[in-house]
Amino acid sequence: MIGFTKPLTKRAKAVVTGAGSGIGRALAVELAARGGHVVCADIDETGAKETARLVERAGGTAITAHCDVSRSDDVVALRDRALDWFNEAPTLLINNAGIGAGGRTVGKASLDDWARTLGINLWGVIHGCHHFLPAMKEAGRGGVINTASAAGFAAGPRMAAYNVSKAGVMSLSETLATELAGTGVRVTVLCPTFVKTNIFSGDLIESSVAGAAARIADFAGMSPEKVARMTLDDHDKGRLYVVPQLDAKAIWLAKRLTPTTHARVGGMLARLAPFAPEEEGPR
Repeated sequence: MIGFTKPLTKRAKAVVTGAGSGIGRALAVELAARGGHVVCADIDETGAKETARLVERAGGTAITAHCDVSRSDDVVALRDRALDWFNEAPTLLINNAGIGAGGRTVGKASLDDWARTLGINLWGVIHGCHHFLPAMKEAGRGGVINTASAAGFAAGPRMAAYNVSKAGVMSLSETLATELAGTGVRVTVLCPTFVKTNIFSGDLIESSVAGAAARIADFAGMSPEKVARMTLDDHDKGRLYVVPQLDAKAIWLAKRLTPTTHARVGGMLARLAPFAPEEEGPR
């Protein structure tokens, strides 16, 4: 069995999806500060190019790749571009691309919104793991970091599609941890709460919910740079879960110890929260 004694985030040959902003950008720049080489992938080519400039300014090297992670063919092209640039399998794959979604209950959120959310947040991670892992396993070394969310276990109301997508990422990561044991490839899943990013500006989040969430993130959210450092450090230590904030840890504990009470309290807080009433009918 290959041990987890060598840090994988130093001088990494990394692929980062969703690298055009937020946590993805912070991870790419932090990898650069550790001497890394980064493929900055995003559907937003302008954002990816700006991240690549920041990577090089921080001391790393970078190329960009346009990639819609919900499309398997795009991820295949990303893999091939990375293999060609590195001339070998990457040492680190970060499946970070994601979108926010929320504001409607099950039955009122449209099936199109469900499909789009799961397509990017869950299938994007599935595509990344499916297409990159064979070469990494064959090389006998490497790491995978999947960005989930505390929403994956908090299961807050009016966020079903987002919650399900992130719970799926957690379950996939846990499954991979068992399947990859002894292969030299380690797995980490990131589960933050509020981070100061632009995730609340997406068109799948109702404006009232987005505004309230953005205000909370601005006031109490952790910086993406701190999240990135903690995530990479914990990955080097071989940790499966990264739960960076105290509120996320408290929710995790409450959910495991008192699941019924957790659900009731969550429903009560949702009714008291400063959100506009839900609109009638599906979107």
